[in-house]
Amino acid sequence: MMKASSLRGLSRTDSITTRLPSRGGDFKRVSAIRQCTARKPSDALNFWSQKLAKNQLVFPLVGGTMSRQVKYNSKISAVLTDENPTLAKNDEESEDLGIFKVDPGLEAYRDHFKYRVKKYVDQKKLIEKYEGGLDKFAQGFLNFGFNREEGGITYREWAPAAQEAELIGDFNGWNGSKHRMEKNQFGVWSITIPDSDGKSVIPHNSRVKFRFKCGNGAWIDRIPAWIKYATVDPNGFAAPYDGVYWDPPVEERYQFKFPRPSKPNAPRIYEAHVGMSSSEPRINSYREFADEVLPRIRANNYNTVQLMAVMEHSYYASFGYHVTNFFAVSSRSGTPEDLKYLIDKAHCLGLRVLMDVVHSHASNNVTDGLNGFDVGQGSQESYFHTGDRGYHKLWDSRLFNYANWEVLRFLLSNIRWWLEEFRFDGFRFDGVTSMLYHHHGINMAFSGKYNEYFSEATDVDAVVYLMLANHLIDEILPEATVIAEDVSGMPGLCRSVSEGGIGFDYRLAMAIPDKWIDYLKNKKDEQWSMGEITWSLTNRRYTEKCVAYAESHDQSIVGDKTIAFLLMDKEMYSGMSSLTEASPVIERGIAFHKMIHFITMALGGEGYLNFMGNEFGHPEWIDFPREGNGWSYEKCRRQWNLVDTGHLRYKFINAFDGAMNLLDERFSFLSSTKQIVSSANEEDKVIVFERGDLVFVFNFHPEKTYEGYKIGCDLPGKYRVALDSDALEFGGRGRVGHDVDHFTMPEGIPGAPETNFNNRPNSFKVLSPPRTCVVYYRLDENQEQDKEPILVEDTPAMHAAALHKTVDKSAPAKEVLGAAKSESLEDEFTEDGSAGSVEEEFGTE
Repeated sequence: MMKASSLRGLSRTDSITTRLPSRGGDFKRVSAIRQCTARKPSDALNFWSQKLAKNQLVFPLVGGTMSRQVKYNSKISAVLTDENPTLAKNDEESEDLGIFKVDPGLEAYRDHFKYRVKKYVDQKKLIEKYEGGLDKFAQGFLNFGFNREEGGITYREWAPAAQEAELIGDFNGWNGSKHRMEKNQFGVWSITIPDSDGKSVIPHNSRVKFRFKCGNGAWIDRIPAWIKYATVDPNGFAAPYDGVYWDPPVEERYQFKFPRPSKPNAPRIYEAHVGMSSSEPRINSYREFADEVLPRIRANNYNTVQLMAVMEHSYYASFGYHVTNFFAVSSRSGTPEDLKYLIDKAHCLGLRVLMDVVHSHASNNVTDGLNGFDVGQGSQESYFHTGDRGYHKLWDSRLFNYANWEVLRFLLSNIRWWLEEFRFDGFRFDGVTSMLYHHHGINMAFSGKYNEYFSEATDVDAVVYLMLANHLIDEILPEATVIAEDVSGMPGLCRSVSEGGIGFDYRLAMAIPDKWIDYLKNKKDEQWSMGEITWSLTNRRYTEKCVAYAESHDQSIVGDKTIAFLLMDKEMYSGMSSLTEASPVIERGIAFHKMIHFITMALGGEGYLNFMGNEFGHPEWIDFPREGNGWSYEKCRRQWNLVDTGHLRYKFINAFDGAMNLLDERFSFLSSTKQIVSSANEEDKVIVFERGDLVFVFNFHPEKTYEGYKIGCDLPGKYRVALDSDALEFGGRGRVGHDVDHFTMPEGIPGAPETNFNNRPNSFKVLSPPRTCVVYYRLDENQEQDKEPILVEDTPAMHAAALHKTVDKSAPAKEVLGAAKSESLEDEFTEDGSAGSVEEEFGTE
């Protein structure tokens, strides 16, 4: 996350940067004073060696001992605590956790796992006893906030510190004297407002607020915590937000038309920010994004969109990470119905939609946000911890008390709300490292020793919340995709809750982009280490999946540069025209941009992520409007015109990005557990590896072309080019022949790997030009014309029709979705099988 921050991933010796709001609201980059040493195999080496012997070339976090046993200390209020909880099976279950079978090295921390599993089971049983189960508990939005009931509207708010309370708004002239609320024994205030003449007294889309009296006698106005929509007067500078009662009439409510796409074997994620997705210097809308940007994403063969900044945040430059209203969509880009339109259209195009959910902290804004309910009371009567524990000093934000009953209700209900009301297909949980540890990862060097993860520094309350959240998501939507933004690499994070894990599907491989930045900023080409690159890309835990990325939004923030800009810098302003010969800087930059992103995808994880615009090498950086730049939107947009202009070289980078994704679409290499690096030759600057049944050859040498270069492979037979970064269609020189058959030769003695070539039983020879990557597939002898190499005609169309804001379904599918997508959108995505086009379903905005 950018947050004011990012504890970005680290793997070896990567320094981490953090962004803090400075005076005037500007964001600065400061050192988090953190270094990480290389992870070295130790006490769990034998276990991992067995996995490596099975051709799983991945590296674990290992070592360490448990420092002490943590004491059980429940923070739930007395009325919700069982004196004699029935845990007959709990001890037995914790003794037989599956996570110990996956990684025997965790046996030393059995007490820790036993403790946190017990706490999870205890919490779940209490919820079942007092709330009727987790399912009902997570439907708090049906009880809290504003809800239509027979004959009127009922409003409820948890505010135990309030002495008196009223509901105010446009409907009563902001005078709450006639709408005083009543408080129950649990600190919940409520009021029911009967309809008048059969109509709601509170009109749809009218402003409302919660007014309450503090202990010091002062009355304050706050936006309801469970509000579904909040807006601000666009004409007032730094004007406060108002809660909005959102209950549109039936004819104005968006009705979803398309089912959720099925869960892919591997997510290819397009990370996007709706507000900054316009080519113009302004805030873009949900509907414009749906009509103009989603077709681009689909054309590049992504299968998942990850939306940032969906939850309402009063400070735009926080990138959406300082949330003020957790159940409200960001009103800058439109209404809740507009967001539903976007998600439905994504589903129509076969794109799943993930949401960046921020439950790691909350904005410290007291006027507009949840922090406004904290008026100095104790943590049991607040959403947040008190004192230093309730404040994140680097992010300048508030930290939740995950042991509080009402906090659990609020956050779990929030998850369910976004899944059911808006039909999101999963989440990327932001700031998970901060949640997992009391130190929040600040000044912490994670070396990979297990005692760094399982000690008194672990925030077990937060761990239990995440276990509950992932269990809930799995119950509501079994096909959901859930990703953790964790820099620490905690073992078990991506194992199921039933095994004793935390339950995420994937962890972001956050060390990878830092490694590329280090290389591009600090090393000459000849200093690049092939071994270090492969180590950084494969350094992840066996059986715990990662989403790899070369750069995300973090690497694009003001003060930093995109990879394209690091490679080509000022020459991007004058040297990207293909009407003139490319300069050495541009030629090197485009070549390395393709190679860096592709090897990250192919070797770095079980999923892949790209941030909006980086697929075509977007120049410069992101800078949100702020006082320091004169409140300009100039650097807070995406210059789509660069890739749309036919004579500019951005089209080549974009076409290769689509080809990378299409390669996985055709060969499913990302989901394959077969990952073998057979060579990382430092002298030749060549990396050769297999992923699935594909063979990848990356030549990082700045000058040398290798003719007849011998590479190892697993299966014998005939190989052909599947993808070539040097193809003319991708801005290369076209030096590799695509119609050449490469026949294998056996190597060594069968069954004796030590006699093989690079430990591979077969080999074949290839041409490998400098700064290129070529992928080879094995031809099925029964299908002589098995597959053609992936070229530009298979990838994003270069003409305006393919980028039209509504997909032209009369055009060949090859132009719009790539050659692998020959089915029509009607056949693939309409619910009733009728032949209605995307334009007919959505109209043209």
